[in-house]
Amino acid sequence: MKYAISQTCTLQAPMEEELPALAQGGWSAVELWLTKVEKFLENHSLDDLRELLSKNQLTPIAASYQGGLLTNQGEARQAAFDLFKRRLELCQALGVPVMIIAPDFHTRPDQTTVQRALVSLKQATQWAAAFEVKLALEFRGTDGFLSSLDTTIQAVEMVEESNLGICIDLFHYYKGPSKFEDLKRLNPSQLYIVQVADVMGTPRELMSDSDRVMPGDGEFRLMEVLQAIQQMGFQGPFSLELFNPLFWQMKLSQISELGFTALKRVCEK
Repeated sequence: MKYAISQTCTLQAPMEEELPALAQGGWSAVELWLTKVEKFLENHSLDDLRELLSKNQLTPIAASYQGGLLTNQGEARQAAFDLFKRRLELCQALGVPVMIIAPDFHTRPDQTTVQRALVSLKQATQWAAAFEVKLALEFRGTDGFLSSLDTTIQAVEMVEESNLGICIDLFHYYKGPSKFEDLKRLNPSQLYIVQVADVMGTPRELMSDSDRVMPGDGEFRLMEVLQAIQQMGFQGPFSLELFNPLFWQMKLSQISELGFTALKRVCEK
């Protein structure tokens, strides 16, 4: 199994301190947070970042995330695609194989909006192919559309592009309308990355990213879902993704070591 850690777990830490701490905690792969990378590159070069990753023997397995591609129109759409292109160039330069994209359906759409979004998704996927980057569509549990694994599978199948797949964020899997049987519809070749977190003591309707806790410390039935994903033959990475600001206040060595132990424990059980 491949294990990775998202930079959302250590979002406030300087990259020069963060990456060595992740390597020392046992990690060999990292899910980059694009805005953090872009901030780092304001005062550093791409070579600086490549050297930092290489020195700490960290492989960037994915980059999160790009929004605004599917629902925006006019100038907003143009701006989103301009940023998308710059980020594709960045991923290509760093050897990042997968970029995660968010649907951004904040309200329930009509059929015209859905069809237009699928056209934009196909166009974005074709752009990504030119940069040798795959796109992973992440469903969001609270969105008005593409809020479940089932619908996301349908969207990927309708677009019919070989470099378009799915990101399963288990926080959104539990928060939204996804069902366990949806996993049976999933072809392992469609699944590019699984983001893992847990939540304790918060109703699903009220859960927010800041409620995320270490895998196994909450109430999600992670073992069942992870076992189903493994049994389908998934070979991609499981990535620890925690947005909880409480973790940002911890020592980097502590969050790195605890996170690696927690993710490995739930996956290997």
